[in-house]
Amino acid sequence: MAERKPAPTRAELEPVVMHILQNEPMFKLGEVDIRGVKQRAYVDAPADLRFLLVAALEHAEREAVVFEDQRWTYGELIGKAVAIANGLISRHGVTPGTRIALAMRNSPEWIAAFFGILAAGGVVVPMNGWWTSEEMGFGLEDSGAKLVIAGFRQAERIQPHVDRLGLTIIAGRGEVEGVADHLEDIIRDGAGKPPPELVIDTDSDFAIFYTSGSTGSPKGAVLTHRGAVNALMSYGLIGAALKAVNGDQDFFGDNPAVLVAVPFFHCTGSHAVMMMSFLSGRKMVLMRKWDPADAVDLIDEEKITNVVGVPTMSHEITLEAQRQGRSLDSLMDMGVGGAKRPTAHVDKLNEQFPHAWSSTGYGLTETNAIGAYNGTNDYQGRPGSCGRAVPAVIDIKTVREDGSTADANEPGEVWIKGPILFRGYLNQPEATADVLTEDGWFRTGDIGVIDEEGFLFIVDRIKDMILRGGENVSCLEVEGALVSHPDIIEAGVIGIPDERLGEIVGAAILLREGAELSDAEIAAFIEPHLAAFKRPEKYWRLDAPLPRGGTGKVDKPTLRKMLLSDGVSAQ
Repeated sequence: MAERKPAPTRAELEPVVMHILQNEPMFKLGEVDIRGVKQRAYVDAPADLRFLLVAALEHAEREAVVFEDQRWTYGELIGKAVAIANGLISRHGVTPGTRIALAMRNSPEWIAAFFGILAAGGVVVPMNGWWTSEEMGFGLEDSGAKLVIAGFRQAERIQPHVDRLGLTIIAGRGEVEGVADHLEDIIRDGAGKPPPELVIDTDSDFAIFYTSGSTGSPKGAVLTHRGAVNALMSYGLIGAALKAVNGDQDFFGDNPAVLVAVPFFHCTGSHAVMMMSFLSGRKMVLMRKWDPADAVDLIDEEKITNVVGVPTMSHEITLEAQRQGRSLDSLMDMGVGGAKRPTAHVDKLNEQFPHAWSSTGYGLTETNAIGAYNGTNDYQGRPGSCGRAVPAVIDIKTVREDGSTADANEPGEVWIKGPILFRGYLNQPEATADVLTEDGWFRTGDIGVIDEEGFLFIVDRIKDMILRGGENVSCLEVEGALVSHPDIIEAGVIGIPDERLGEIVGAAILLREGAELSDAEIAAFIEPHLAAFKRPEKYWRLDAPLPRGGTGKVDKPTLRKMLLSDGVSAQ
């Protein structure tokens, strides 16, 4: 069996990174003013994300995306994106700043539409493809997007809101009834024309990504071109350093390919997978739905070098490969995001794939999916850490409740600073002020410790959130849906540890006196209001009100201890 490719240690990489920063013009550092705060940034970086289309032209003949029977090269993908940009302008009057919602499952068309919107100067509003009709309506109304490029299932959920919100639906893929336009017609109309000549300000918005928050309804995180470009360049710096110490050979080989099992409507999928693939010429192999046996087949057939997903996915690939006796020799890295990978999973992965590295990172929607990174040798030695701050424009610290910086190995709230930060939450100035300090730090709501060597370990969360298989679930949102039932007086939602998904959703409920509700009846009631991943999988019936602290708020630590220690039986 193949052995793992030698990799430099962090100590070996650091001087190489410094050499690149001092000698490569594109990585030149300087100070810039971003929304009134002086920030360290790449001062000669591209102004906007259209640079990815130019960069991808260098590998125009390579396969860009594979999905079932579709195979597009980067040249074809770029051509379709430019055609979409021209078609959106000519057929729908798109101008710089126009917000366009993208509500589709992963597909080649999703990628082309995303870059087509950017090339037209528009602002992409990626919508969670699992959202219910009610949730879709909220996102569209909150974002103000009037144009929607949708798949047929998503279009059905959006249709009830068309007249109320004045929407125009464009069918993104396949047959969709009752829509105003089709993406294939837009491509046909815009084909053969040069890219639109537009000036895009580097601090203008490029996307609004919705993220579940502890305040209930999803919040629209407004991301700028500068933020995303600096995030991509920071990852590019790591790649350049690895290439330099590898004799100017790409660390992941001449034909990199990534298995895409995470949705593009999350930043891990859009940034770390899709956009970084444009930079590296990496083939993206899309899965219609997650299935570990299918994943193993695709890795073998398409010679996949990278897998990016939640911890559940890499672990299930490992177990399935072991079950089938397959070594998957093309694999070189199995990365995770969205949740912490258990140490036992790392050990199992190393045992099954001694030729592949495993890696992890820490980032949020608000940070353009970047923050800390832990890979190669460092990760094998510290599998419990999400790594050190990614060089060279990102700072991370842990902070005590009084605002002072915590000492090494002392728990504190994780704060992040850099040009990679979001502009704010759409239509929510108070929520924005709660997390962005006047001097430019983002308060993540996560509790972590940083050791003497700068490695970050996430140990808890301040936010009342559940992380289910990489999806953030707002406890408040689920509680709000539950108590809207006339027979439910109170509801307290917590995360229940789960070996496969990390956490699942559990709910303690207090019913109106004399009322009886089965789990099935509750599930049927909340189904129209909550996407499936947000719905509780376990219920506890209480015979007394929820425990509360001195301020009157529900005491979640006490509730969690009471429920998970079998103090109250689930019914």
